Formats: sequence, structure tokens, C-alpha cells
Amino acid sequence: MPFHEADPWRLQYFTQVDTAADIPTEDADCWQWFPKHRWVYDKLAVALSQGLDAGPHGTPPPRFPVFSKPIVNLKGMGVGSRILGSHDDYVRHYAPGHFWMTLLDGRHVSSDTAVVDGEPRWWRHVTGKPAGEGTFDYWTVHAEPDAAIEARCGAWVRHHLTGYTGMLNLETIGGVIIEVHLRFADQWPDLYGAGWVAAVARLYESGSWTFADAGRRDGFSVVLFGPNGVRYRHPPSAFVEAVKRAPGVSSVQITFHEDKAPEQHAMPPGGFRLAVVNGFDLEATLAVRGRLKAHFLTGAN
Repeated sequence: MPFHEADPWRLQYFTQVDTAADIPTEDADCWQWFPKHRWVYDKLAVALSQGLDAGPHGTPPPRFPVFSKPIVNLKGMGVGSRILGSHDDYVRHYAPGHFWMTLLDGRHVSSDTAVVDGEPRWWRHVTGKPAGEGTFDYWTVHAEPDAAIEARCGAWVRHHLTGYTGMLNLETIGGVIIEVHLRFADQWPDLYGAGWVAAVARLYESGSWTFADAGRRDGFSVVLFGPNGVRYRHPPSAFVEAVKRAPGVSSVQITFHEDKAPEQHAMPPGGFRLAVVNGFDLEATLAVRGRLKAHFLTGAN
């Protein structure tokens, strides 16, 4: 099962697939394994490849506001990002290794696509409901295609990723690519349908994409956050297995290491991520999150 997964709570999605291929889920592995295409982790290069105004800190933006973030950051991609509203902001927040770019507007979408020699063969699109301070209430894995993203981003992939075969994750705002990952989003592979993980393994084994993508349904990935600075413990496995069996729920992830101090986890300012509940029924996944919240915060089952 060589899906190379750093988070043990996500190994549950890959244990049933036997493959000799090395399949990445972490950007550091992608950067090492795909040297010809690792340039996509240079977010300044990605911005310039789409004709956006952009430049490293130290070069003058033609207008404000602009968005500023690290050029490359393989761990915690959004750390250090901010809007710069004026020249004074720009001077105040100057940082080596950061760049500025056009401030974009529109829907923020995460899209997974299966690519064969630079040609996208399959797409799924996900949007999040923000909950403030870098947190999300839940994500919706949409059954419907997004023709605008698939046309615009598909053309970019064909032009820039000739020779690449594997999974690709694109983050877009208003249809414009802001981040590229040479992998898929590993938070919700169970929501892509039966046989999808096996299809990914075949893609890396044989360089072909075969997936009977029938019966698509909207899926939901619901996140539980608790207060920062608390030393949490995992719930008993019997409790987790019980809530996982709720109708409409497909998986439960307990998303932290209880043997590590809270400050050793990379978490957003708005809270400490405790669990993720995936399923095809939003009310059911929210109800399971409520049970997990009661357990973590009050000890109730």
C-alpha cells in the first residue's frame, strides 16, 4: 500500500489497495519525485504564467491592494499570507521569500483532476464554508462539473504540464489558479465514489485513467475545531466506530497526535482541528460532529 501518507488518520482510505507504485499525498514528496514539474510549487511562477501582475517583495506593485504570500511553502501553504492595502503596508510587511500578486475575487475552489501526459481526464470540485480565522465549517464535494474551471484550467494544464501523469490539485479564485499541487486532496477520497482509490493506483501503475464515475453525489467533509492550547485525548476507538456507523456517514478522522503538545501541530488561528466527518448526508455528518464535540469538550458519549 505505498500511498505515502503523513497523517495516520487518513491511511484508512488506502489500506484496501495493493499497489507497487509510489503515490504521493504530501507536497514534499511531490517536489522530490517530479523534478521536471516541481516548478509549479513556485506560486510567483504560477501567477506570471497566467498573465497576472506579480513580483517578489522588493519590486513595486503597480497598484494596491495586492495579495502577499510566500513564493514557496510546502508545509502550511497559506502561512504568512495577507492583503497589502497600501504602499505603507507593503513596506511594513516586507519579507524575504514573499511575493505580491493581483488581489483576486470570486469563488475559492479546490479541484482534483486525473492527468495523463498533460491531459486532464477526470475532475471533481470542492468548495468550503469559512468559519473565520482560517477555519472551515465544512466542505462540499460537488457532484456537478464546473465547465468554466475545467476549460480555463484544463488549457493551462495542457500547455504547462506536458509529460506529467498523475493526480493534480488546483486551487482557484474566480477561476484563476493560485496554487498547484502534484497530488490529490487526501481529506475526502471516500467521497469520490467506490473504486476511485483503485483507479488512482492504476493511474500511477500504468499511466492510464479508468474509473466508472457513475452515480455521483454531493459529499460533505465536516470539520470539528476546539479551543487552542488544550491537551486533547483521542476518544475510545469503540466510540469512534459507533459514530462512524451512523447512516449517511462514510468516515471519521481524529486529526491530531495525542502524544504531541498542541503547539507542535500546524493549526489555523481560529482553533485546534480535532476531527473530520465525511459523508453524503449533511445533517448526519453535522450530528456526528456534535457527538464528537460533546465527547471532546464534556466527556459525554
